[in-house]
This record gives sequence, structure tokens and C-alpha cells, in this order.
Amino acid sequence: MAKPTGLADQDSRQTQESRRSRKDENMRIALTSIYVDDQDKAERFYTEVLGLKTKTSAPYGPGERWLTVVSPEDPDGFELSLHMTDQPAQAFQEACRSTGRPMMSLRTDDCRRDAERLKAKGVVFVAEPARREYGGVDAVFDDTCGNLINLHQD
Repeated sequence: MAKPTGLADQDSRQTQESRRSRKDENMRIALTSIYVDDQDKAERFYTEVLGLKTKTSAPYGPGERWLTVVSPEDPDGFELSLHMTDQPAQAFQEACRSTGRPMMSLRTDDCRRDAERLKAKGVVFVAEPARREYGGVDAVFDDTCGNLINLHQD
């Protein structure tokens, strides 16, 4: 037997509200941090060279700012915080560099094109774009602030 129209509409609204409620309860990655040896230099590199946009630059502590950058296409999306390096963070950076492990990956739709564009701006690549066994194309570059960064194409 079909429900009367008013009850069917009420069930439909409850179902939509339940879906919306579950969606709002999902956690999302909003921010991650990397350590840099000079925040001013890092801000210039990540904005002027990579094309990201400064979202926040505010006093944070002695000799440090709360400095975040975002994609200009998604200014309210994922943020990258550029924290000042301390002794433990510097040891971690050096360990990652010595094994060739990037601190993070940036996604692109054309790794080779963007690697050439970045090289023209003076970016030094430690691994040229190449197709990897898992199917992606990756290249690794030095961010001039103590980190290796992966440039990834699916």
C-alpha cells in the first residue's frame, strides 16, 4: 500500500537530512604542515614559483608566523602550513632527503610540462619525470627550504 503523499514527502526529507548529516560528520584533511628553514624564502617559493597563494600570515610565536598557502583555485580548501624548522624537524628533513623521500606530493595533470615550467624558473629536480611501476608519473624537486617535493600525475 502506498504511503499518503504527506508521509512520503516527510520520509524523503528525513532521508535527505540523514544523508546530509552523515556527510557533515565525515572528517576531511584540512591542513598539513612541512618545516622550512626560512619562512620568507618559503613563502616566495611556494607563491611566486609554484603559484600557490598565501592564505594566512600572522604572528605565531617568537621568530615564527602562522603561514599557510592554498591553491588559488580552491582558496577555502586544503592548506599547507610552512612552519619554522627546529632541531628535531631538521633531523627529520635530513633523514628524508638522504633517502630521497619527498615530504609531500603536489598533483598535476601533466608532470612533464610542469617540470619544464618549474625548471625554467630555476627549480632543481633531483628525479626527472618518469612513469612508475604503479602507473603514475612522478618527478622530485628541491623546494630550496630543506624539503624534497614530489610532483605527481595519475
